[in-house]
Amino acid sequence: MVGIVVVTHSAVLGQGVKELAEQMTQGRVPLAVAGGIDDPEHPIGTDPMRVMAAIEAVQQGDGVLVLMDLGSALMSAETALDLLPPEVAAQVRLCPAPLVEGVMAAAVQASIGADLDAVLREAQSALAAKAELLGMPLPQDCGGVAGAIPPAASHELTLMVPNRLGLHARPAARIVTALGPFSADVQLARGERVVSARSVNRIATLAVRGGETITFRAIGADAEQALKALADLAAENFGDLPDAGGASGLSSDTPGAGLQGRAAGSGASGAKGGVPASP
Repeated sequence: MVGIVVVTHSAVLGQGVKELAEQMTQGRVPLAVAGGIDDPEHPIGTDPMRVMAAIEAVQQGDGVLVLMDLGSALMSAETALDLLPPEVAAQVRLCPAPLVEGVMAAAVQASIGADLDAVLREAQSALAAKAELLGMPLPQDCGGVAGAIPPAASHELTLMVPNRLGLHARPAARIVTALGPFSADVQLARGERVVSARSVNRIATLAVRGGETITFRAIGADAEQALKALADLAAENFGDLPDAGGASGLSSDTPGAGLQGRAAGSGASGAKGGVPASP
């Protein structure tokens, strides 16, 4: 499996990015952080030796992707490559993707056994979702509309998205993971937009909301099995917990979720309920 290294000036920042990635992949991906320097009074910085050690820690023979926060982190990563044995350095790629989005996308892609080049491409397309949602032109190679699979040649699954928050990051990651074992080309359509269902970034560009109707199309040896796995995932709310907060706008695993109902039912008779600003 491809390993991932996060190089940051702040150890705290690096650990936070790692925590997000591990939540998305349930810790299946070898991921290490090279953050900060060994100076208690001035801990902000990067250390090539820490980067080298992190690369060695996650190298499993399938290569390592390194993502960095700021300019000198790149220099530390390049120095680390010079320090590594040539056969190890040859299997390392330095990635220009934005740190948080790039690590999330790379980790999900690595978790399904993708090779180093595929993990790198997925990380590099990490700006697509934000650019699309902000109405800006997609960066080159960020994967806009895919060449649609002809409906007549495919197996299809049409369903209403059951979870109120739609296909946000975690459900998108679960879709990609669910498709991992199957040999099939699977696409996701929302209206006229069609994207690969094997990419967290491309799913995010659709901005699918709860209650909307979507269609998965699949061709290939395992097309039917892949759609069955997606149907089972949808039946489980795409992994999201059942809503407990009514129309409060809070997800069920967000601090304060469900408080609106209690607030509306308490206090003086006739009092109007509201959404609490904090627990």
